[in-house]
Amino acid sequence: MHPPITGTAAGVPFTALPPDGAGTAPLIVTWHMLDAPRSDAAFAAALPMHGLPAWRVHLGMPMCGARMVDGGTAAIVELARQDVLMSYLYPFVRQASEEFPAALASIRAQLPVDDGPIGVLGASLGGAVALRILAGTGIPVFAGAVVNAAVRMRSVVALFPGDYPYDEESGQAADSLDFVARAGLIADRAPLLVVSGELDHPGLRADALDLVDALGERAELLSVPGLAHPLAEEPGIEPAPQLPLARAVDAGLTRWFWRRLADAGRIRPPR
Repeated sequence: MHPPITGTAAGVPFTALPPDGAGTAPLIVTWHMLDAPRSDAAFAAALPMHGLPAWRVHLGMPMCGARMVDGGTAAIVELARQDVLMSYLYPFVRQASEEFPAALASIRAQLPVDDGPIGVLGASLGGAVALRILAGTGIPVFAGAVVNAAVRMRSVVALFPGDYPYDEESGQAADSLDFVARAGLIADRAPLLVVSGELDHPGLRADALDLVDALGERAELLSVPGLAHPLAEEPGIEPAPQLPLARAVDAGLTRWFWRRLADAGRIRPPR
């Protein structure tokens, strides 16, 4: 097991976990939660997918990890207080997805990854980024996965106190991040594993099941008993020992990506 590699890719911090062995290998890119684990390093510790013969490159979300303001999350909390959708949720997803093509090019220049289609994985708000990459870009993807994902942004907004005052602009922003409505685009791009904790927020849980139904045979559901929304203990910024329920998610993700890479002939099936 190789130690993590840290760096930046076109200004985006990352924690990369190399595969065993030499030579080039497939690439899987992830985006973490804004709940725990809320940094690329912490997410790599929670869902390392050890043993998978692929590079796992965990990208930092805006204002998280190495991009935190004054070493904490107070600035994010202030943005949420100002306008939870238009100052916080929507611009975070938009920035993370729009900075990805340049980050991907930089990753390919820095690490010995092959030039084939990539895997994408996102959790919670990072799940919206992965889904936006699938629904809104032409980047070749062999398979995707999301964990307790922000599938419909209106459901995420509803988790915050008060009735959000939607107007035309904010309504359009929220609806652009409704991935049940965009399921046809996702289905045309790649198969998707939808991991949903049975104790996740009820609205997010319902959206996950709706997405699976909308994707049909292009989706698989991994329902995890006992799993609430977070995947790590607070504060979730630094790497921490893997929790048992995160281990169950990690095993499911490892099997999923291994199977999809083997089906494509890019790695050998597991013994």
